[in-house]
Amino acid sequence: MINLSTRSSLQGLLRQIQQPRCLHPSTPRFFTTSIPQTANSLPPRPSLPDGDLHHVFLKGSGPGGQKINKTNSAVQLTHLPTGIVVKSQATRSRSQNYKIARQILAEKIEHLEKGDESRFAKKVERISTKKRSKEKKARRKYRALDEANRGEVEEVDGGKELNEMAVQNEAGGRLADREETRKQKDKKT
Repeated sequence: MINLSTRSSLQGLLRQIQQPRCLHPSTPRFFTTSIPQTANSLPPRPSLPDGDLHHVFLKGSGPGGQKINKTNSAVQLTHLPTGIVVKSQATRSRSQNYKIARQILAEKIEHLEKGDESRFAKKVERISTKKRSKEKKARRKYRALDEANRGEVEEVDGGKELNEMAVQNEAGGRLADREETRKQKDKKT
C-alpha cells in the first residue's frame, strides 16, 4: 500500500518527467511529435459521433481460457444509421477493445461513404504497391542470375555487374555440384 508521502513524491517525479526543467515554455523545442503533412500522406483518421453508436459488452470466445470466457471484455458496436455491427476482443481490456472496435467501425463507414478515396483504401493501395515493387525487384534479380548462368550478360559499369554475377554463379555451381554428389551417394546406399 502506498502512503501519502510516497504518493506525493511519485507525483512530483511524474511532473518532472512530463515537464522537464530544462525547457522553459518560451524556448523552442528541438523534437516535435507532430508529423508535417506531405503530398502522399494519408488523410486524417475518421471519427464517429457518440450518439450514432450503441455498444454492448459481451463474453468473449476462443483461446484465452477462463479470462476470456468468464468476463464481459469483448465489445460489440452498432452504428445506428447504417446498421453496421463490429465486434472486437483483441485484448483482455474493455477500454482497449472499445477503442479498437470504434476505429474499425469508423474505417468501415468511411470506406462505405468515400470508396477509393478513404484512408483504408489508400493504406491497402500503398501496401499492394510496395508488394508489387518487391516482387518486381526479385524477378529482375533472378532473371539476371539466369542470364549470368547462360553467359548472356553483357559488361555493364566497367564489368562490375559481370564480376558480381560470376561470383554468384560460381557459388551456385558449387551448390549444384554438392547436390549432385549427395544424390549419387544416396543412389549407392
